[in-house]
Amino acid sequence: MSIQEPPPPINPRQMDMLRAVAAMAWADSKLEPDEIRLMLEEFATLFAKSEAERDALKVRLKEYLVQNIPLEEVVPNIKSIEDRKMTLRLGYQVIQASRRSPDEPLINLDEAAAYQRLVRILDLPAEIVTEVESAIAPIDSEQPVGIFKSLASRLHKIITP
Repeated sequence: MSIQEPPPPINPRQMDMLRAVAAMAWADSKLEPDEIRLMLEEFATLFAKSEAERDALKVRLKEYLVQNIPLEEVVPNIKSIEDRKMTLRLGYQVIQASRRSPDEPLINLDEAAAYQRLVRILDLPAEIVTEVESAIAPIDSEQPVGIFKSLASRLHKIITP
């Protein structure tokens, strides 16, 4: 007699969103504790109704975060504009959560490249992408708003004598 795995604690639509966001966290080949905490907290808040359900869901979802599934495989399954916006928001938050030291950039180049792929595959209008980024981007006079402006600023600093 074989032991059957319990079904995932979230539906397939939610699982695709989780896997897309987890792929963003894996972009730099390392799943950081802050990324894990952020993903578990956000998804538990989104998908559970009570505090007890949220706690149980966090425990169950943790096992799915270790799966590094390519964005190209899961993002096309995310159909609704609202789910795509949520995936973009959570993906952007996750890549900002992984700075290991104050000397590192907020978003490293591997994460920036993965984020660009996510934006391209999600195929959201540019104004929605800007709106999502602006709502999440840290307010800091040194930091330009949006990942593309941030990358352009960093590249400009590198090539300017």
